[in-house]
Amino acid sequence: MIRELESQGVVSKTHSPFNSPIWPVRKSDGEWRLTVDYHALNEVTPPLSAAVPDMLELQYELESKAAKWYATIDIANTFFSIPLAAECRPQFAFTWRGVQYTWNRLPQGWKHSPTICHGLVQAALEKGEAPEHLQYIDDIIVWGNTAAEVFEKGEKIIQVLLKAGFAIKQSKVKGPAREIQFLGVKWQDGRQQIPTEVINKITAMSPPTSKRRHKLS
Repeated sequence: MIRELESQGVVSKTHSPFNSPIWPVRKSDGEWRLTVDYHALNEVTPPLSAAVPDMLELQYELESKAAKWYATIDIANTFFSIPLAAECRPQFAFTWRGVQYTWNRLPQGWKHSPTICHGLVQAALEKGEAPEHLQYIDDIIVWGNTAAEVFEKGEKIIQVLLKAGFAIKQSKVKGPAREIQFLGVKWQDGRQQIPTEVINKITAMSPPTSKRRHKLS
């Protein structure tokens, strides 16, 4: 994983007085994502006035559209599309097998990465005059009354993002469809539903056998 990221120019070897521990995370598809535990850095990083939208407010807004058709677009490796300023890179150093590396692109695990990512994607969509949509960081949804309408909106947004330098993986584009998942919620006819896989996980759970187990669950 490190070698692949290094060959892509996402990370590079460095010598820095700063260092944070790595924290690999397994993705839903079984692959690993390299993240770093930046708790110490996050504590001394000044706050930003901007922030990502509230997920609950986005869900309420999407529900108000009462749409029949949906499509979602998830930008591929969005953080790695955003260069990290050279003078900031030493602060993001980490060590793997005795070799110190740092990020050349926006790292996951830093508290401002989602906000910066959301703002840059939002600016690209506004500049490209993208059709009506909702955006949460690098997840985007469009809607409409017909499949053709939604397909056209989705294609326009994809072209805007590609022109801005973002990558789109076809497997990350879903729809047009009458039923779709966005922000962890299944949407159909403008209504929210619990995704089937979540229901299955809940029903598969065994009931607690003690108060302690109930609290821990």
